[in-house]
Amino acid sequence: MITSQGEKEMKFFRNRIEAGRRLASALEDVVEKDAIVLAIPRGGVVVGFEVARILNLPLDIVVPRKIGAPENPELAIGAIAENGVILLDDRLVSQLRVPEGFIKAESENQRLEIERRLKMYRGAVSRPNLKNREVVIVDDGIATGSTMKAALASVRKSGARRIIIAIPVGPPSTIRELEMQADLVVCLHTPSSFYAIGEFYDDFAQTDDEEVKDLLRRAHKKY
Repeated sequence: MITSQGEKEMKFFRNRIEAGRRLASALEDVVEKDAIVLAIPRGGVVVGFEVARILNLPLDIVVPRKIGAPENPELAIGAIAENGVILLDDRLVSQLRVPEGFIKAESENQRLEIERRLKMYRGAVSRPNLKNREVVIVDDGIATGSTMKAALASVRKSGARRIIIAIPVGPPSTIRELEMQADLVVCLHTPSSFYAIGEFYDDFAQTDDEEVKDLLRRAHKKY
């Protein structure tokens, strides 16, 4: 399902906070009271914090990492999730003739980075039990959807009963792919012309680690 609003109204968000508030409004009638919000760091945590705060839900994180191409690390050939789930774009891997050794080494590098981030962001807080829960996965937007797909596979493997993907903006083709994998997709804006997530925000400044940790501390104190 795509929840869309007027093209002109939703062309830009002022910032991630506003995007989170609008997303919470769209989720209000579809999210269960015992659900949990899992945000993808870094920027997704700002959006997810607002969603969780407004809907009075607990907030935690899910940390997938992109596996970049050998000569172009910004180009995702796949992604890895925190429980070791690896999803590859077989077409790109074949087209670029990416060696198996590269994929193995880069997957391990990203796995270690996931462990580092989890330890830094969560601190002493244990991972939430997702078994038989409704989970809302939030990010500040998606492009290819590679990291979101890895997050989704990871959460599914953790035993979640129902998974909702909630994002402010994403291209129609990626949204359609995610709709086939998630139980529900709520996306505020699906522009046909899509270059980068940041073009739909007036302020898309990078979220730093300290802000992520602060938001999670504030959320964890409440639950």
